[in-house]
Amino acid sequence: MCQNLGDLNLAGPLKDMNFSIPEGAGVRPIYQFISETPVIFRATGEKDGIIDIVPKTGMLYLNGSLDWETKAVHRLQVECLDENGDVVKGPYAVTIYVEDINDNPPKFDQTTYTGVVRQNSRAGKPFMYVHATDLDDPTTPHAQLTYSILHHFPNPYSEMLFQIDSTTGAISPSRTGSFYLDPQKQDTFTLVVTVKDMAGMTTNAFTSSADVIINVKESLWKAPPTIYIQENSTETHPVNISQVHSNEADVIYELFEKEVLARFPFSIDWNGVIYVTEPLDREKKDSYSFFAVTKDSVGELVDKPLQIQVIVKDINDNPPVCENALTVFEVQENEGGGSTIGTLHATDMDEKDTLNSRLKFNIESQDPAVPASNMFIVQQDTGTLQLRSSSLNKQIAANYSLKVMVTDADFQTICEVQVHVIDINDQIPIFEKSDYHNVTVAESIPVGTVILEIQATDTDEPATGSSYIVYQVEEGDPNHKFIIETDPETNRGFVKINKALDFETDKVHNLVINATNPEPLVSGVQYNASSRTLFKVFVTNVDEPPTFQQPVYTANVSEDIPVNTLVVKAEAYDPEGDAVRYSLEGDVKKWLKIDSSTGNIYTASALDREYKELYKVDIVASETNNAAQRSKIPLVLHLKDVNDNPPQLVTDHPTFFCYPIQGGEKALIQATDVDGHVYLPRITFSLGDDMDTKNNWEISKVNGTYAHLSPKHSNFEEKVYIVPVIMNDNGNPSLENKVNLEVNVCQCSSENSCYIKLQHENSKPSVGQAIGILLGVLLVIGAIIGGVFFHMKYKQKNEKKSQQKDAKDQTECVELNK
Repeated sequence: MCQNLGDLNLAGPLKDMNFSIPEGAGVRPIYQFISETPVIFRATGEKDGIIDIVPKTGMLYLNGSLDWETKAVHRLQVECLDENGDVVKGPYAVTIYVEDINDNPPKFDQTTYTGVVRQNSRAGKPFMYVHATDLDDPTTPHAQLTYSILHHFPNPYSEMLFQIDSTTGAISPSRTGSFYLDPQKQDTFTLVVTVKDMAGMTTNAFTSSADVIINVKESLWKAPPTIYIQENSTETHPVNISQVHSNEADVIYELFEKEVLARFPFSIDWNGVIYVTEPLDREKKDSYSFFAVTKDSVGELVDKPLQIQVIVKDINDNPPVCENALTVFEVQENEGGGSTIGTLHATDMDEKDTLNSRLKFNIESQDPAVPASNMFIVQQDTGTLQLRSSSLNKQIAANYSLKVMVTDADFQTICEVQVHVIDINDQIPIFEKSDYHNVTVAESIPVGTVILEIQATDTDEPATGSSYIVYQVEEGDPNHKFIIETDPETNRGFVKINKALDFETDKVHNLVINATNPEPLVSGVQYNASSRTLFKVFVTNVDEPPTFQQPVYTANVSEDIPVNTLVVKAEAYDPEGDAVRYSLEGDVKKWLKIDSSTGNIYTASALDREYKELYKVDIVASETNNAAQRSKIPLVLHLKDVNDNPPQLVTDHPTFFCYPIQGGEKALIQATDVDGHVYLPRITFSLGDDMDTKNNWEISKVNGTYAHLSPKHSNFEEKVYIVPVIMNDNGNPSLENKVNLEVNVCQCSSENSCYIKLQHENSKPSVGQAIGILLGVLLVIGAIIGGVFFHMKYKQKNEKKSQQKDAKDQTECVELNK
């Protein structure tokens, strides 16, 4: 036991004792040893001129201040002597422990520190340390030191560029410093760093400070400029292409890809030298982007990743390629000199817009070489083919084959070109008839029906745009009711119905039809009356069913609208002007009725969204004098919900608790609401107001449709309880439903389900039941015996008839044999 001088009992018999005394307390009594007989007290040991005892009174005292830093423990021996100086009691061990107080400020081991940091150094990576010591007890807060930065000169940003670890004194760039430190802008900073004892927890702690001068040096860790590598190099690989240098020593260099490649053709060694490991092909990949990183021995990043850019330089290693194996052009025989026939296209996979991919074109040969060997010229740099003069003649040569040489700086390729000379369009189509008179058709004729065949002829070269004939209705068909298709083999035209005809709108169509070519006519030739013909179409009337004004009717109505409310007004008309009568079909719920004369549709009974949210019926319009002429369109009612259904309790599973109740049990109950809700249904649960319910049960919400029912105590009997549960929905206004929930407190099986014992005495049949069962069995047996009896009688009767018949047949045979 260690006695503190703050204790009230400062006297007692001589014995081994421990005392705890704060340092610096000054002169003071420690303890008085008491003896029943007169003795002299003597103290020996580590008194150090500070601790002593009064011989006659036994008072142990301090005649000065203790100092923990000088001596933390004083060990003494105290004994009692008689008047002759002989020891009569003791010696006893007295140990005095000096308590440390915070009487020493922390002290830096240097008054000024100097450090160097590199530009772009990683945030949080220490580049120097400061250190301080405290002479106080290291096991107490008195010597627990914390470091901080008091001042930062200069400080051009809102956040400091440096940070210090409060425990270790490690100084590193902050995130701001890692980004903004630049020796070109500021190469020297002075920090005032403080150290505080008492773990920095009190304002009475001692503080010391030191200056830290930091020199900012240019970062060694820099991305090299873009690296250019010539493709298909024949050097021995790997080839040194660049080098990076970390700001830190003893780091591990690595490369990692920005994109995943099947084969990564670069590597880096332990000195940061970057190599390309194999020849590159610009046509496969013209650039690479990857990162160089440095790591320490445990795999942590040391520097920020550097992006390395590599551009693959092109060499001329690809010949020109013709875009088509054979390029075909057409040119009319009357084209003038200098006319462009077409452009020959070729490509080169070498780098675009360089001399390696620059292509030049030149005609090597022309076949046939008539009427001259140089009928065509090609633009050297574009590949555009032109006529040299206007001397083409289809009768002399209908086709020309050209070989065009395409070259780049080192390679050449021959491209094949064919030029077809085509006939000029100098003849117009001529109709075989100038008037096809008329045809009569019913207005109900189907779309696509051919009503007339027409024919014109063109003497230009067959199977060309100069002789192909296009038929069009030039006049009399503003609504494009008719269309004319051409047979490409015969140039025969087929006039077809393109849109439905309408007797009530147009009874007669006077059509003017022209015939033209897709190829323009040559100068001086024009279409004339020979390329036109007339045709008249008479349309006869057909009794048509009524037509509605719109293809479908829709209405949005609330499900609680009153009966006889107007929902929608349907309108139909008869093309022939007959009166129209309206009716409904498909109204299975008899919710609607329609005014047969006006088409107004009203509610006939109450609507119910919960039965059908989209209610569909058909509106029928028929002619009053001919009911067979009828049309119908759908009517879709969108029923909007109102809150007209209270919540209902889901009773798919019985609610029970296992007897005896232990406490903490919960039963999950569920409620539903068939009404629609803007969001999810939110049902609130509560219990009835009667005292039994309040004393025995409680209910708690789980979510919008579930709640937990829990017993409030464990004193429940094994029986069925009726628990009134009240449910309110979140409608406006809210609807409430009160349900008496049956809750069974019962013995449970090993599967934790309610077990109900069978009442064996109730399973025995009564006397009346037994007699009834017996009589039933006897009746069944009697029926079986009776059936067997009748079957045997019937069989005997048939056998007798068979014997009689056989006898008769035998007699007839005897008679015949006589």
